[in-house]
Amino acid sequence: MFDFRPSRPLRIASLVKQIPKFEEMELSPDGRLVRGGVELHMNDYCRRAVRTGCELALASEGTCTAITLGPPEADSVLREAILCGCAWGLHVSDPAFAGSDTLATATALAAALDRHGPWDLVLCGRHSIDADTGQVPAQLAELLSLPLLTGVRELTVDGEEVAALLEHNDEWIRARVDLPAVLSCAERLCDPCKIKEPEAWATVDAGLIRAVTAADLGAGPWGQAGSPTTVGAVRTLDVERAGERLDGNQAGIVRVVEVVGRRLADRRAEPEGTGSVPQTRASGPAVWVVAEPDRKRTTGELLGAAAVLAAGLDGTVVVAGPSPGELEVLSAQGADRVVAVDRADGADLAGVLAELMADDPPWAVLAPGTDWGRQVAGRLAVRLGAGLTGDAVGVEARAGRLVTLKPAFGGRLVAEITCSSPVQMATVRPGVLPLPDPRLAVDIPVETHLVEVGSTVRVVKRWRDNDSGNLGTAGVVIGVGQGVEPSDYEVLDGLAARIGAVVGATRKVTDRGWMPRARQIGITGHSIAPALYLAVGTSGRFNHMIGARSAGTVVGVNTDPDCELWDWCDVGVVGDWREVLEALIPRLAKLGIGA
Repeated sequence: MFDFRPSRPLRIASLVKQIPKFEEMELSPDGRLVRGGVELHMNDYCRRAVRTGCELALASEGTCTAITLGPPEADSVLREAILCGCAWGLHVSDPAFAGSDTLATATALAAALDRHGPWDLVLCGRHSIDADTGQVPAQLAELLSLPLLTGVRELTVDGEEVAALLEHNDEWIRARVDLPAVLSCAERLCDPCKIKEPEAWATVDAGLIRAVTAADLGAGPWGQAGSPTTVGAVRTLDVERAGERLDGNQAGIVRVVEVVGRRLADRRAEPEGTGSVPQTRASGPAVWVVAEPDRKRTTGELLGAAAVLAAGLDGTVVVAGPSPGELEVLSAQGADRVVAVDRADGADLAGVLAELMADDPPWAVLAPGTDWGRQVAGRLAVRLGAGLTGDAVGVEARAGRLVTLKPAFGGRLVAEITCSSPVQMATVRPGVLPLPDPRLAVDIPVETHLVEVGSTVRVVKRWRDNDSGNLGTAGVVIGVGQGVEPSDYEVLDGLAARIGAVVGATRKVTDRGWMPRARQIGITGHSIAPALYLAVGTSGRFNHMIGARSAGTVVGVNTDPDCELWDWCDVGVVGDWREVLEALIPRLAKLGIGA
């Protein structure tokens, strides 16, 4: 949603990225992505940045320039952006840029923006669908010394001030900032720009696209040489599902219970292996954890992982943040020292931490893979020149170095990422790490730092969706699609309660406002790993079902015998959801589901 009342013509840069369609991704025998013959297109979030930039340029009688970094064929996204209303395109392209990680990408883009600026607004997509790091906007803002508004859902430009509603995971923030600034665009900010006829791209005057080479931007280092992270082994994570499809009669219900019961028994027989938080030292190599306010479980997950890493190094764990939490709890979860930074937002906290780490660099820094955590970690990585893995789903120490597991292309691929920099960093997806049993708490030292100047981002209001369901940690989840009417949610909630299930939803459901966004499952929502996932009234689109890829057992219920859902299920029932669940839920309850 836009409301533009600019006082002068604005110069706007909209950053765009060309990506492969991830549904078509395959690996060669040597573990590399097969790119030949794969359809390429503009990243979906970048389409919002182009649409927003063009609308604002029109309202202000200014200009919007599309900018991309990529190989020669990436000019197609610039051509499409120009057809959508951009005045120019800047193509940052050179063999020297090959192998750029997020820091090298942000560095090259910042240099190009500096060379062709100044700019009043730099618009980015919230993240790219292929890599899903969400780091480049924060790193770009840090390199340009500009404020950042992440996940802009509503946007007002009034004179020299930007006011926005920000969409942060399950949190909403109303914030204001003065121009110039960097903004990352949420999916629901506006309809995407799109030219559906690729043959139209060739009609764009080539003179409207200006080439920017490595030589134009200076000595570098660029590309792989300027990238502190390295991609190692890559493998697919496709989960084999039996795809058994049954009729919604008595025999079908009995068979579903049989499959779920057997798979649940197998899962319970597996050792959990979470253990307890290991003992660490008060000194030695340090693993820092950045703690986001009011996310106690996420902090506990990170501290548990940090303690395991530190114990293997004979080192220590430091937790830092604006309000890290209760000292006794933090100690039991793995912290040996606490650093509290009062009055700090993302940019302020990164600055203070960078100063603290300058004289005594940590071995590694772990931060939550949330919008807040990505900004802090992204800015801190720039200041430290550190390698940063985004949205990791696993961390381990190997040969004295941090190895992180990074999913990509909607979770279909996972890669091992290592860092060459002295400080190694990662943001970790909430809910994917175990929460170990606490250790005995002891008194731990606390140091407090006060931010004097304060952020240039003015937070007017913040609130979270009033939603008690915790999808990330639920043992049983019922995912609701458009096949369930909102008037029936009370009935569904009653059935869910009988097996201790949390109710989630598809993007279409949250788009319509039938459930809060905090309940959304999928690429643009939560990734979940319950013992049982019941997909009810959803067609089984990739963007939704990939979010439940890690579920122990998937059961589908839909009236359509030919929908995509069955390919994602261990077992599915063709029938009316109410009739199926009313017969199925009591039987599942007897199995101890949700216990």
